[in-house]
Amino acid sequence: MAVTERSGAGRKGSVLAAALCLPVVPFAAGNACAQGAIDPPMRAADAGETGAEPAQLSLGVLRYADRQLGLDRVRVSSPYLALNLPLGAQWRFEAKALADAVSGASPRYHTAISGASAFREDRRAGEIRVTRHHAHGSWALGAAASDENDFHSRTVSGRVVWDSEDRNRSTNAVLALTRDRIGSVDVPGLKEHRQTWAAELGLTQALTREDLVQASVGLVRATGYMSDPYKGPDLRPRERQQAHVLVRWNHHVEAWDTSLRAHYRRHGDSFGSHSHTLGLEAAIELRRGLSVTPSLRLYSQDAARFYYDPVYAYQGVPYPPGYFQGSPVSITADQRLAAFGAATLGLDVRWDPRPAWRIDAGFYRYEQRTAWHWRTPGSRGLAPLRARWLHLGLTRSF
Repeated sequence: MAVTERSGAGRKGSVLAAALCLPVVPFAAGNACAQGAIDPPMRAADAGETGAEPAQLSLGVLRYADRQLGLDRVRVSSPYLALNLPLGAQWRFEAKALADAVSGASPRYHTAISGASAFREDRRAGEIRVTRHHAHGSWALGAAASDENDFHSRTVSGRVVWDSEDRNRSTNAVLALTRDRIGSVDVPGLKEHRQTWAAELGLTQALTREDLVQASVGLVRATGYMSDPYKGPDLRPRERQQAHVLVRWNHHVEAWDTSLRAHYRRHGDSFGSHSHTLGLEAAIELRRGLSVTPSLRLYSQDAARFYYDPVYAYQGVPYPPGYFQGSPVSITADQRLAAFGAATLGLDVRWDPRPAWRIDAGFYRYEQRTAWHWRTPGSRGLAPLRARWLHLGLTRSF
């Protein structure tokens, strides 16, 4: 999945995937993290949450930009506000609101860019979650909403965590339902819908005082409109099934005051697109209250079975040769369903200048190339895509 892909149908490729996965309030079940956009690190809460944490108020901004064929493509500014509030000893309320201001030019069809594809849009999104902690784990209920002029999404989710008696093992299950309404400014009469069920089951185990491992499996089933109305010809099946397996390992090196983290993710779907993700990072404590985390993420995906490399012409739509000779069912030239490889380099910095204050900053550099596909040369004619994003956040505990 390209870094700019979103689960909805639209022209811009929102970076909600990046925004939701940053370590601010990572509680959205079934969001883009679960689809392989950016995998967040395994957290201590996964091995047993408690309700003893202080209240926190966070604000920040995400700035994103990408380039293709030497041209600026998409630019995003996404400020957010988040609240994490304990309600007594056993309850906790979390809320997050964000806004995207997106502008630029998306690739039309494949990597061809025209002036007609220029756009400017705004999006508003929010999430809430209520968690109940008890002696053997916790349960939580959440809801999320996202609105823009051509796409509206609503999600409800639930999560249950069970801890072992010694709290060295934790099992968690997540179930989420998302309903989308899809339109298009280019096709005013388009009024489509999509429904998505997502489920995940995970196990976290403390092996030693320094080692923590986690394994999870997830299933997603979506029915309804899957096509992209801004990338015709684009006709996709009205049902998509996805599955992934994720394995994580965290190892703390006490002598260096450093935590090494690694994860591997295998994803496949009924479109015929399969992917591999490998992530490595090191959380280094430089001194009390200051830490840095460099990271590397490698990604490779196969093309969907109905993806084709278009042949561009000044007349007509670039359908593949022989397309009208049979009875075509599905077709797409969307680069996000092509075969390619990608790499992301990142650096996160966390600084606690005072006991009640925390500053988070992160810089990430992404590049996508067909030649980096791990097994084959990748899709032909797909121009390299480069992206960078910067995150800056401030948190106050009280």
